[in-house]
Amino acid sequence: MPGERREASLERALRPVSDRWRARGPLTQDIILALTLAAAAFLPGLAANGIALGLLPRRPLDGWGVFLGLAQCLPLVLRRRRPVLCLALVAAAFSVDQLIGYPPSFGSEGLVVALYSTGSRGGRHRTAAAVTASTAYAVLALALRLRGSPERPMDFVTFWMVLAGCWAAGAWIRGRQAREEERRLHSAQLAVAEERARIARELHDVVTHHVTAMVVQSDAAQFLLPDSPDRATEGLAAIGRTGRRALVELRCLLDVLDTPTGRGPAPTGPVPGNPADLVEATRAAGQPVEFVEEGEPRAEHGGLTAAAYRVVQEALTNAVKHAPGRPTEVRIRYDADGIEIDVSNEGALTTPAPQPAPTSAHAHASTPAPTSAHAHAPASTPTPAGGGRGLAGLRERVAVLDGELTAGPRPGGGFRLHTRLPLGQDR
Repeated sequence: MPGERREASLERALRPVSDRWRARGPLTQDIILALTLAAAAFLPGLAANGIALGLLPRRPLDGWGVFLGLAQCLPLVLRRRRPVLCLALVAAAFSVDQLIGYPPSFGSEGLVVALYSTGSRGGRHRTAAAVTASTAYAVLALALRLRGSPERPMDFVTFWMVLAGCWAAGAWIRGRQAREEERRLHSAQLAVAEERARIARELHDVVTHHVTAMVVQSDAAQFLLPDSPDRATEGLAAIGRTGRRALVELRCLLDVLDTPTGRGPAPTGPVPGNPADLVEATRAAGQPVEFVEEGEPRAEHGGLTAAAYRVVQEALTNAVKHAPGRPTEVRIRYDADGIEIDVSNEGALTTPAPQPAPTSAHAHASTPAPTSAHAHAPASTPTPAGGGRGLAGLRERVAVLDGELTAGPRPGGGFRLHTRLPLGQDR
């Protein structure tokens, strides 16, 4: 623990310096590096700590020696923009310095930096640069031997391996950065795909539910209009209310898409977590629905209530589409462990629907308007077995919350959807 606290304190102390260094541009950073190495080449105690390869008799340092020492570090200003050219200039100055026999200079450390930079940033020229550099090194070793260097062939090979290690370190860093960039790109693509799927689910939930209700209500109104204009007017008013509600929810979704980042909290409509309103709207569409609610939503349920709202919405939409006019039951139970939802119906009508006729219209006048309309609808559509975008979207939504969803035909006929949303997994 004390060691971790010391590391944290050191990190906090160095963070301002690190931030200021990163704030400088790459060119400024390279200029500072090159000038630092050049200055170190003339500092007592550091000046003689350089790379010595040929071990030839030492020649006194003169103006040319100073020039060659600077030429081994100042080209580092090009190490990011033109790494191959940087290596060529530094290597050429190092080779001439070794062949003449000037004393070791700290500026020769620029060769290590140039090799690393070419390995990490050489791009498509890296392979050619590596072959050229190795060939030039072999020529330099041969020239040093001809000048009387006491180095053995194995010494030259060992030195080449050290230089190759500097190059390989840069290449490894380059590969690591490429893999990290690929991972970030993949993560970004995955995030986009997830966002598109989320928006598709929300659009499906909003549009399908309200449009289905409007279609059912309009069908009822056209059959009631000749004999029960008052009830038809009520149906038209219900269509207007449903349409306005759909516009409000779509506007909420568009507001999320218009955020500066393109992302936002999951759009859930103006009243998420209020399934009672969904039940009332479905009843207004002519679907007999029994609603049972056990317990009350709690603050800790959080976004689970929004998911529960969408589950009930999708289940009621499917009931209106595939089992019109059939009794449907919605049960929601709130407890300390989460939310449990159960929606079931008695299944679709399987008898052929009678054709509309004047006598039928009179008979319908004595029954609830929307239910009568369903009698004329093609109600022989089979109860769904769990396919389609709606249930698939629900499964994805519930899976994100580590919940469970089962949907399928009931043994005695009809369809049942059961969902369990556990508390503590909302995210």
